[in-house]
Order: sequence, then structure tokens, then C-alpha cells
Amino acid sequence: MFLGVTERDGEGEAPRRRSQVPRTAALVLAGALVLGAAAAGWAYWHLDHNITGVDIDRALGDDRPPRPLGAPAPADSALPGEALNILVLGSDSRSGAENRRLGGGDSTGARSDTAMVVHLDAGRTAATVVSIPRDTLVTRPSCPTPSGGSTAVAYGSMFNSAYEVGGPVCAVKTVEAMTNVRMDHYLELDFSGFARLVDALGGVTVTTEEDISDDDSHLRLKAGTHHLDGDRALALARTRHGIGDGSDLGRIGLQQKLVKALLEQIAVQDLLTDPAGLYRVADTVTAGLTTDTGLDSLAELTRLGRSLQGLSAGAVRTVTMPVVPAPSDPNRVVADEPEAGKLWQSLR
Repeated sequence: MFLGVTERDGEGEAPRRRSQVPRTAALVLAGALVLGAAAAGWAYWHLDHNITGVDIDRALGDDRPPRPLGAPAPADSALPGEALNILVLGSDSRSGAENRRLGGGDSTGARSDTAMVVHLDAGRTAATVVSIPRDTLVTRPSCPTPSGGSTAVAYGSMFNSAYEVGGPVCAVKTVEAMTNVRMDHYLELDFSGFARLVDALGGVTVTTEEDISDDDSHLRLKAGTHHLDGDRALALARTRHGIGDGSDLGRIGLQQKLVKALLEQIAVQDLLTDPAGLYRVADTVTAGLTTDTGLDSLAELTRLGRSLQGLSAGAVRTVTMPVVPAPSDPNRVVADEPEAGKLWQSLR
């Protein structure tokens, strides 16, 4: 009888033990999916909250140039059909230890060390990047302030002072006033954000036509081709006294080289098949990024990025706003008309 009970128990329990195997696997799989979803949700939340947004549209209201009219996209195309103009600023903010180290100073405040208007053609297969020299003398319009007041109109003011006195809102308003081109979006990256982006992409390769020795940016480069890490790429972007006549125009040429180099480096990165690499780059970019509220979410930035997948570095034209020496100061420049006006007209 004992043996019979044992035999019956064995026959009864074995199926239950076998059924526990798939149940356990299912629970493990479900747990892994929950943890994976939680991790993905945290990563999305983290990246989304990295971005700083500024409500430029609300601050400036309706007194602005009209939006550009783009040709509609083909019916079978998933790409947006509208043309876009984006003001991209490189801020020389010294806030934070890393920015102070890279900026070479401990002063407060910030100015727009680099200013580019990026025009994306309808269909997003071509782009024009127009650099605005920071030493350009402009009429800076009255800009709203966070306290509810406004700044005074300033005549013959350096272009990069707009950001210093009124932040992104005044920078956008000043660009729109001098170009009569509507800025659809705004992107700003600080010193440390740019350096980290270059490092996350594995560096950039640039070719210089002359030796560079700049005590201010601390850059020493022989003429030729160089692969630069983030710190040295930033130093190249800030170099002006070690090349040419030491003006801002020489620095702009180096910055345009870096734009092309970054586009080429992004093109060779197979980030879509490298989730860890994609997250690393996204985390780097969003951590140092300030945008208008139309781009201050990961979803909107992703949508913009996907629309640019067909844009190659060779389809990006880089130019500098035509300028001439300012009559009042040979160390400053003013827009060269009518050439500058014709350039801006082409972007409307």
C-alpha cells in the first residue's frame, strides 16, 4: 500500500512539476518585459526632461515675419513638406564648472558665441546654413524681459549682445528684425554640451589649411588633417586669433568645417542598430540643449531628426552673411547690402 501511494503520488505530481516549467518561464519573460518597459520609460522620461524649453512664440506674439511657404510633400512621402528656418546658437555660458573650464574664464552671464540660421528646404533633402558674425553691428529691437518689462532699442549694437541682454527670446527677435525671416524653431548648445556631443560621436575629422596657434582657445594644430576629441573640437570652434587676420570671419570658416565634419560623423554612425550608442548620443545632446517649446520634447526632436534622414553632408551649403567693415569701427562689420538682403530673401 505504501508503494501504491507513492506510485500514485508520483503519477499525480509529475505533471504539476512539468507545468511549472513553462509557467516559470512565462513569469520570467513577463518580468523581463515589465522591467524592460520600465527601463525604456525611465530612459524616455530622463531624455525628455533633459531638454530646457523656452516659450518664444508666446513671448514675441504675432508681430513677427510670416512663416515660410513650403511646397507640399509628395503623396507617398512621410517627410514633412514645409520649409523650416531654425536659429542655432552656441552659447559661451560660463555657468557650471565644466563650462568655466572649457570657456577659459569664470565670468557670469553668456553671449551667443556662434549664430547660424539653418534653412531646411521643403522635403528636407537640402539645407543652407548661414553664419552671422558675432561682431556685426545691428539695431537691437526692444525685447520682452521675464519680469514683464522690456529692453530699450539699441542702435549700432553688437549682434551677440542680444542674447546677453534678453536670452533666446531677444536673440530670435533680433535675427527676425535684421533678416525679415521667421525663425520657426530655436536650438542652443553650450560649451560642455558641444564637447560631449563630439566625444559621444567618437570625435570629428577636419582638415586645416594653415597652422593654428591661439593663446585664447589654447589650440595648437599643424596644417593638415586631424581627428579631434570634444575639447579640441570646441577649441577649434572658438579659435579666431590664431588664423588669418584674427577676425570673427576666420573663426566662422572653422565652425563651418566643423558643421560638415559633424554631419559626416553622424552619417557613419549606425546608431539605429546600436541602442546603447543611440542613447549615449541622445543623452549627451539633450543634456546641454535649450529649445523653443515646439522642440522641447523627445518626440518632437525625434520627428525632426527622422525627417532629416535623407539629408547628406554634401547637400548642406554653408555661407556667411555678406558683410563689410563698419564705417564707425574697422574692428566691426555691418551687413553688405543688397547682397545680404538677397540671401535672406532666398530663405523666405
